[in-house]
Amino acid sequence: MYSIVIHGGAGNITPAIMNAEQEALHLAGLTAARDSGFEVLKQGGTAMQAVEAAIVSLEDNPLFNAGRGAVFTKKGLHEMDAALMNGSTLDAGAVAGVRNVRNPIRLAREVMLKSGHVFLSGSGAHEFALMQGLDLVHDDYFFNQDRYDQWVAIRDSDFYQLDHKGDNLKGSIPSTDHKFGTVGAVACDTRGNLAAGTSTGGMTNKRFGRIGDSPVIGAGTYANNKTCAISCTGHGEFFLRGVVAYDVSCLMEYAGLSLQEACERVVNGKLKAMGGEGGLIAVNARADDYFCFNSAGMYRAMRNSEGKESVACYG
Repeated sequence: MYSIVIHGGAGNITPAIMNAEQEALHLAGLTAARDSGFEVLKQGGTAMQAVEAAIVSLEDNPLFNAGRGAVFTKKGLHEMDAALMNGSTLDAGAVAGVRNVRNPIRLAREVMLKSGHVFLSGSGAHEFALMQGLDLVHDDYFFNQDRYDQWVAIRDSDFYQLDHKGDNLKGSIPSTDHKFGTVGAVACDTRGNLAAGTSTGGMTNKRFGRIGDSPVIGAGTYANNKTCAISCTGHGEFFLRGVVAYDVSCLMEYAGLSLQEACERVVNGKLKAMGGEGGLIAVNARADDYFCFNSAGMYRAMRNSEGKESVACYG
């Protein structure tokens, strides 16, 4: 049995924030990404290849806050983070604060396989992308009028926007419509190997080269064949402090909890008690999958070799 699970962000995702056309576009984007990864698994590809394929699809879709859909920083730039982890070897690659890289998840893969390191950032990561011949694009590739308007509304304030959705912004007043636009995927392949990946454009108007949990192994991304593969989405500062992805794995390995029990204890117990909002997707080496979130909704989809499939937005 094999399966893939993806997410496109979590938060205050309700029918009130989207019209029928917007909802259909999001569901279509999730379905396309899910099926891209599933096709890799169906053809005998690895979990890592499937995760990468699904995330590339999401990065290329401007609806999601990763790759082409990345939000604007305080300086009006696009700084992206991504991570990829192989559950069979515990090898991992991650990048932070990268610019002009069309698909940050592909750069994370190259870091894992060819750099001799785990984590590269900023100009060093960009230089490595050049060395590996990855697809680089001009700033214009990332421009999106809606994202730009949301940034303009708060760029002269000290507010940062937890979401790439800014309908409630009025001048320098921060939106209360929190939606965390990170994307991610986890998979179990035909050999029972696991992989996890996460990619994000971060927060609108973020400052000081801020890095969230997405590229941090153990916080926003983790995979281990002994336990599970996890990709998180939410307010990254809480996921960093809670070491959320690794915490789920630890509860399974050391306390003997099931995948569902471990996810629920961390997301709806520990994380919620800290004041952290968001969720995660998970899969184990039996290809069991689980969605877990403490927010109103999460963009999500899954598909497995037994014919089970789903795609959803709301709680």
